[in-house]
Amino acid sequence: QVHLVESGGGLVQAGDSLRLSCAASQSTFSKYHLAWFRRAPGKVREFVGRINWIGDNTSYADSVKGRFTISRDNTKNTIYLQMNSLKPEDTAVYYCAARTPISSEYDYWGQGTQVTVSS
Repeated sequence: QVHLVESGGGLVQAGDSLRLSCAASQSTFSKYHLAWFRRAPGKVREFVGRINWIGDNTSYADSVKGRFTISRDNTKNTIYLQMNSLKPEDTAVYYCAARTPISSEYDYWGQGTQVTVSS
């Protein structure tokens, strides 16, 4: 069982930057693949990006590519989502999720953190 807690959300203006963090409770955190998702008001949950367990492979949704960066610090059981050049359409609740390398689904989810970007 992995308990995930996101933080760092808030209200910013278009063009600003924000960094989200996701801290995990489990010491075997380094064995999990991790991802960020988001859900905007009235929309379905959307994949944002992911990072593999060792932190040397990432991929991103086209909508955030070049603006968002995922990193992880396994010594702190934490992953980060650096968001630059934020747009109003980035407004959403952001969730981190974890899965084991052998699982096809993200089995563990945080409670989410709200990001609001004003124009």
